[in-house]
Amino acid sequence: MPRLAVTDDEILNCFHAIAELRPHLSRDSFLTTVRAMEDEGFKLAFIEEGNQVVAVAGYRIYSNLFMGKHCYVDDLVTVEQHRSKGYGELMIKWLRQQAVAQGCNVLHLDSGTHRGKAHRFYFAQNFTIASYHFSEEL
Repeated sequence: MPRLAVTDDEILNCFHAIAELRPHLSRDSFLTTVRAMEDEGFKLAFIEEGNQVVAVAGYRIYSNLFMGKHCYVDDLVTVEQHRSKGYGELMIKWLRQQAVAQGCNVLHLDSGTHRGKAHRFYFAQNFTIASYHFSEEL
């Protein structure tokens, strides 16, 4: 069952999984970065099998004029050797429960255009493509 990473050790134990999705991250600054993001509403959830973190989700609950109160998933990853074992689906179900419990109207995320396998997974979880996301590096 997913649970929140609260302690420093729990957060650090999530690094190897999140680094598969975000390889640019540094373990040396990971804890400090997550703690700073928590001040902005970020939460880190994980699933363990044995003593190993096998799936991680970073998310925020906040409001905007477009969606009202919503849950945005910043990061969602299952460790490669543990994919297709139901951990991603379990994490999505848990995230939905968290969002509903907090009174959210929408659960949403972005996924890189090159991540075809992830897109098939999201479609299977009843997500739809609702908009294009535009960005500009500054």
